[in-house]
Amino acid sequence: MSGKTKPMKYLNIQEGVEQPPSINPDVLMRGRKKRKQYSEDEFVAAILKGNRTILSQAITLAESSLAEHYDLIQSIIERCLPYSGNSVRIGITGVPGAGKSTFIEVFGLYLASEGHKIAVLAVDPSSGNTKGSILGDKTRMEKLSIHPNAFIRPSPAAGTLGGVARKTRETIILCEAAGFDTILVETVGVGQSETAVHSMVDFFLLLMIAGAGDELQGIKRGIMEMADAIAITKADGLNKIHAENAMALYRNTLNLFPPNPSGWKPAVVTCSALRNEGIKEIWQMVNEYVSFTSDNGYLGQRRKQQSVIRMNDAITDYLNNSFYNNREIKMMKPILEKQLSEGIITSYKAAMALIDKYRKI
Repeated sequence: MSGKTKPMKYLNIQEGVEQPPSINPDVLMRGRKKRKQYSEDEFVAAILKGNRTILSQAITLAESSLAEHYDLIQSIIERCLPYSGNSVRIGITGVPGAGKSTFIEVFGLYLASEGHKIAVLAVDPSSGNTKGSILGDKTRMEKLSIHPNAFIRPSPAAGTLGGVARKTRETIILCEAAGFDTILVETVGVGQSETAVHSMVDFFLLLMIAGAGDELQGIKRGIMEMADAIAITKADGLNKIHAENAMALYRNTLNLFPPNPSGWKPAVVTCSALRNEGIKEIWQMVNEYVSFTSDNGYLGQRRKQQSVIRMNDAITDYLNNSFYNNREIKMMKPILEKQLSEGIITSYKAAMALIDKYRKI
């Protein structure tokens, strides 16, 4: 062997084959395709024909806080207004665990089977941190969500007083113009601020449960005074006796309250969504209420009051959006927030500084 060491030959590395993307680029391009922008005339015409896809897009515009959407949706709502007002508006609230979604599905299925067109405006609670919400009502109401006579629209509460979506009033008008004759508004839960939903419906139904200790501790008096009816849910099996006892308790309690401005004496009933019992009777009670308040003029007067409330809400909403979407306010606000966190300025002075700035714009 020679004493010289042969130089080591390195392996020749060939260029690899470029791997295809994990996602089909055609799919990505389709995903980026912009949704068609409908004109005001197209929106109104489609809504009046009952087109649910366009109705959903109009509701999305109503819920939007973008300034460029405001004028368009207000024009759409104004043109839909003459075709609204022909539905029965029912607000439904209840204590946690009362089974609101289950009740609404069974109640809605009954109405749909009777030929009614049902719109369920289910308001989901929003996160205080992310402002997001689960919007899972279509999952909880599987049968109703696929019924041809039903339309379910989950909306984020977005911190609105009473847990009612910021544009629920406008959504009611759009749904009525689309031909829905019964509007069910489900609220997040029970609290003093539930007056918000009471101010936009004709009939206010409070769902309660029995057998959970002192029933009167689960609800505030102010909510009970607003109720046009109280339904004790889950009145089946061993719980039926407890439900009947709770019904007697609530009837006695309602006798202590002042008379309802409508002249209607609130009723207390029991029902079971599981066994489909008491559902038909609740709808009959709603019809009796509508007939009673129509005859004495209260229903018409209440609708007029709701129009005034809707005006005040529109003013508040417009000023709120105009203020927070203003470019100079957006630039000034983080500076004041930093000063607040450092203890340089008080909350009141920071607020006044922003307001004074807005007034001068």
